[in-house]
Amino acid sequence: MRELSTRETITVGLMLFALFFGAGNMIFPPALGQAAGTDVWTAMLGFIITGVGLPLMGVIAVGLGGGNLQTLAGRVHPVFAGIFTFIVYLAIGPFMAIPRTGTVTFEMGVAPFLPESAKGSWLPLFLTTIVYFALTYWLCLNPSKLVDRIGKVLTPALLIIIGVMFVGTLLNPIGDMGQPTGAYQSTPFIKGFLEGYLTLDALAAMVFGIVVTASVQAVGVTDRKKITISTIKAAVIAAAGLGLVYLALSYMGATSISLGQSENGGQILNGVVQHLFGPLGSMLLGLAVTLACLTTSVGLVTACGRFFSDLFPAISYRTMAAILSVFSAAVANVGLTQLIAFSVPVLMAIYPIAIVLMLLSFFHKLFKGYSSVYIGAIVVTAAISLVDGASMMGLPVSAITDVYGHLPLYKEGIGWLLPSIAGALLGFLWGSLRPKRQGNQETYREKPSNT
Repeated sequence: MRELSTRETITVGLMLFALFFGAGNMIFPPALGQAAGTDVWTAMLGFIITGVGLPLMGVIAVGLGGGNLQTLAGRVHPVFAGIFTFIVYLAIGPFMAIPRTGTVTFEMGVAPFLPESAKGSWLPLFLTTIVYFALTYWLCLNPSKLVDRIGKVLTPALLIIIGVMFVGTLLNPIGDMGQPTGAYQSTPFIKGFLEGYLTLDALAAMVFGIVVTASVQAVGVTDRKKITISTIKAAVIAAAGLGLVYLALSYMGATSISLGQSENGGQILNGVVQHLFGPLGSMLLGLAVTLACLTTSVGLVTACGRFFSDLFPAISYRTMAAILSVFSAAVANVGLTQLIAFSVPVLMAIYPIAIVLMLLSFFHKLFKGYSSVYIGAIVVTAAISLVDGASMMGLPVSAITDVYGHLPLYKEGIGWLLPSIAGALLGFLWGSLRPKRQGNQETYREKPSNT
């Protein structure tokens, strides 16, 4: 029976790493490192749980749950599956993740080489995003070869560049680690855990999981068990790569405080590489990051284009890809710092829901697939996380948050955790009392997707 060879498994793992490793993966660990200072390793432990562990779980959960996000979410309810899937695609697509690849490309591939007179102007960012998303659209017309080639060539090259930078900071230390700032002073682990949301990788994993499954099937693996095992192996390779890179980048950020406080991780990395290697280092880093972001952008526009064109059949894939590229270019022009600020409340609202959905998928057989378990956990989680997101947006929900403030761990930002467990237990009790009506609720299926 056909199964992936070691070389094929590594290739698929590198492809998945290339899809994940884009904008947020480069900029958030250095920013965390600079802000956490001497508490960087405690903060990174939390960050790795959400920035590496959750994406790993997401890919595996989708593989175990039927091959795509909508089928997995359908275990809760078909209506929830439609709404949640739509929101996830908007988040990893034109509203946050895709535009961010363009802004990071500008921050790290263009901005360092601009003359001082142009650095305060809106025009360079505008022109960069126009060219970048025009190229993204063109490549999306035939993306499979690009992702494969860049996954094989760029990923090792990018890892080598980051490795050289890391070794450079060890041999030629920039400075001592600074003191923790903000929430890192009191709860570095929790703060790092929440910062991991910003990578968007747990949400992207729910989409990229089917890409991995399709890649495994494309080489002739047809047995469901073999496909699942190959998917897990590839996800572990990608997760290991992400974890090592995050540790290196956070260390560089933690020792960079002597170069000055920066607004975002892109500026921190530029300062580090400029300090270590001069203009040539900045050029190599800028090129590598640009290609990494472009790979992610092409992957996301392709996935979102196929999803939305299936959702709206009157709009072809080519037209939808063009719409996504133009819209993403417009959103990218708000700037990286502003885009990150917008992302935080949205992610605080939807990330806990995704986490609970993924966790439940691993215990699906244990609680006999009762839909009441999914409903109980998701409803309680959403009731808390949506209010948290609304509060961060400045909406008038203080009366509700005052009540939620009595929940365990609420002030730390994970007040949904224990209530979601309680909701799942109540759902299991309800399902056990009504076995004939509940049973194993894997009855919802969507038509096969190309996403």
